Amino acid sequence: MTTTSEPVPEQQSVEDRDLQQRLRYQGAMPRHIAIIMDGDRRWAKERGLKITEGHRHGRESVRDIVRACGQLEIEALTLYTFSSENWTRPRHEVAALMHWLEESLQNETPELHTNNVRLSAIGRLEALPDKVRSALDNALVETASNTGLRLNLALNYGGRDELVDACRALARQVRDGELDADSIDEAAIDGALYTAGLPDPDLLIRCSGEMRLSNFLPWQMVYTEIYFTPVFWPEFRRHHLYEAVRDFQQRQRRFGA
Repeated sequence: MTTTSEPVPEQQSVEDRDLQQRLRYQGAMPRHIAIIMDGDRRWAKERGLKITEGHRHGRESVRDIVRACGQLEIEALTLYTFSSENWTRPRHEVAALMHWLEESLQNETPELHTNNVRLSAIGRLEALPDKVRSALDNALVETASNTGLRLNLALNYGGRDELVDACRALARQVRDGELDADSIDEAAIDGALYTAGLPDPDLLIRCSGEMRLSNFLPWQMVYTEIYFTPVFWPEFRRHHLYEAVRDFQQRQRRFGA
């Protein structure tokens, strides 16, 4: 992958460093944050813009939140980027989303690599357009050896699809004599999911005021703390992230006990 110039890591402001330090001392940090990036369309409509402009502006939010999570030393960040249901949207909107995705993968990967971010992706990736899949594969290879933040993109993702695929994988192992059906337990299912090897999300942030999971990581989020915000995704920035983390730190996690 070639670029016109070498990316320069973002310089943190003194205020950001102070806020991040306070968060670290206030309580436990979430290891894994998941975000439902909702509200692009409503944000654009309120401003009399094309819907596709909402998606374009949302990329600035992605950039800022990825940088902030890396600076907070969060282990993993999963972004609900494109759901399996999103294919039903108007053709021009889907085409724009795929264009922005391809362009973002090409343009942002050098900075991800410079900042030690490892990219991964979950979902039925084989259904993505060839150009997007090629850009994604290149980005995955380029960042594979990085050891910092794990940026996990949910692409053509559906939570029920994931469970179906996990069941099929386990069934094939039983059929082939590699697994005893009676030995299937939670750990076996965990290992068959797209997210195998990742900790379950500690914190889910849902933007735009909606209060539902929308088929996102249903198995993984049985004990996730959920934070709802009315802020549309194109307006969501690191200070909103800090507020969500601060709220998380004030909760008592019981895990059913």
